[in-house]
Amino acid sequence: MTREFFVTKTLEEARKELYANYQFDLPKAEKIDIRKVLNRVAAEDIISPVDLPAFSRSTMDGFAVRAVDTHGASEQSPMYLNLAGEIRMGEEPSAALGPIETVKISTGGMLPEGADAVVMVEYTEQVGEQVEVVKAVAPGENVVQRGEDVEKGNPIIRQGHVMRPQDIGALAGTGITRTKVFKRPKVAIVSTGDEIVPATEEPPIGKIRDINSFSLAAAVEKDGAIPVVVGIVKDDFETLKAKAEETLDQADLLLLSGGSSVGTRDVTIDVIDAIGKPGVLVHGISLSPGKPTIIAVCKGKPIFGLSGHPGAALSVYGILVSPFIRQLRGERKSLSSETPRMLKAKLDMNIVSTNGRTDFVRVQLVRKDDGLWARPIYGSSGLIATLVKADGLICIPLEKNGLRRGEEVEVALF
Repeated sequence: MTREFFVTKTLEEARKELYANYQFDLPKAEKIDIRKVLNRVAAEDIISPVDLPAFSRSTMDGFAVRAVDTHGASEQSPMYLNLAGEIRMGEEPSAALGPIETVKISTGGMLPEGADAVVMVEYTEQVGEQVEVVKAVAPGENVVQRGEDVEKGNPIIRQGHVMRPQDIGALAGTGITRTKVFKRPKVAIVSTGDEIVPATEEPPIGKIRDINSFSLAAAVEKDGAIPVVVGIVKDDFETLKAKAEETLDQADLLLLSGGSSVGTRDVTIDVIDAIGKPGVLVHGISLSPGKPTIIAVCKGKPIFGLSGHPGAALSVYGILVSPFIRQLRGERKSLSSETPRMLKAKLDMNIVSTNGRTDFVRVQLVRKDDGLWARPIYGSSGLIATLVKADGLICIPLEKNGLRRGEEVEVALF
């Protein structure tokens, strides 16, 4: 017996339903070389074992001084300091700096005890065993103090932080070459549909190559998870159920591509409900593209049923699945992890929308004499080339009937 057409939920209602039925646990951790931690998530607070820098050092070529000895120095009334030697790069000073004394120092050189500033070489002139100073300096000027970058015992990285190149540099600078990161979650991808053939085959009339396995796997990898591409499964209850159960046992999340539309939805829904409780939570979101999306949790693991149309599948992935995977891999919630990179632009043409539905419209950014414009790219959600041409998405909220040409919009960049 065919079910009645699904009752849609708003995007916010769908999210609440999902997060109310899934319990996030911290992933298991592994300790690896910092050369391999780029884009991985820190599994613990990383505490600095040392001060960085380990000594106060000069940021300029010049002369290390006691700032008080330069007070009042100017071109009209220079100060004369006794030259007590030179500190070469990588050398430890042999003596403390006394009153009215200075030592020559290079950028990065270690300040001697007693010195608290550096006069830039262009404001000095060496005259025999003395140095003429024509510009006063304040304490700490042209100097990086010991521990100014990182203090011993303070955290360098917090748990849940996504490791970037600069973070890896900070760890190396403090002598940390191995650290704990969360293990990457595994995301299984199953393409359903009797009309789908592998991308390596020439499709006969009426059939199409599998696109979603490739695009979704790339999206999963970009989000820092491990894609497990299962392949193509027929729209048959027993076959799909067996493959879905087997796959779910080996993964942390399952993506089912196809089988969410009216013609095949009963098979997919029945399969999901047969796998485990609570089963299907949402079937249908007031969203375009991606209205027939399925959200489920079975045996404590999430399942997303995405449209077989490539454009819709990737759009819903970015809106719903991507933020979920980021939390699944242990990312700490932050503005940078939750908010896509946004650009403001003027809309290039009018867009009509349906009240009560959230619309995501693909746009191409065009630079004109009067600034940046967002040009809508129209086409069926089954077309992949519209996404290739697009630079990002604009969102039309469910309470609006559309947007007018010239209106400022925010573009969420891909």
